Amino acid sequence: MKKVTGIGGIFFKCDDPEKMRNWYSQNLGLITNEYGSLFEFRNANDKEEINYLQWSPFAQNTKYFEPSKKEFMINYRVADLVELVAELKKSGVTVCDEIEEFEYGKFVHILDPEGNKIELWEPVDTVFTKESLGKTTK
Repeated sequence: MKKVTGIGGIFFKCDDPEKMRNWYSQNLGLITNEYGSLFEFRNANDKEEINYLQWSPFAQNTKYFEPSKKEFMINYRVADLVELVAELKKSGVTVCDEIEEFEYGKFVHILDPEGNKIELWEPVDTVFTKESLGKTTK
């Protein structure tokens, strides 16, 4: 079974997320929105398929990264989240929550051996293609 298929997001804490989004937009050309920046790329196995990566600054006081104490969290794209979670549980991996499903995909959080929280995402990229209307960082 193919487990991780790519990076789905990069999340980090900062003092002022709005200022950070504006700085990256003005100085590095990121196309930003209230969540950060949506990076668009092509699927290596299907050049016609558009995939996405979310870059997001979070406020220092966010609870979203808990129980990790780290300043960052990485989101990995996966192909079959339900099967992967079952395998991870069998292997003794700490699964922090239940799988949540949204129109743009399924999510769950796990911890690595050093307590880094990892977000796993089985994406539905077509939702972003319809909603972004070309407002992505390419």
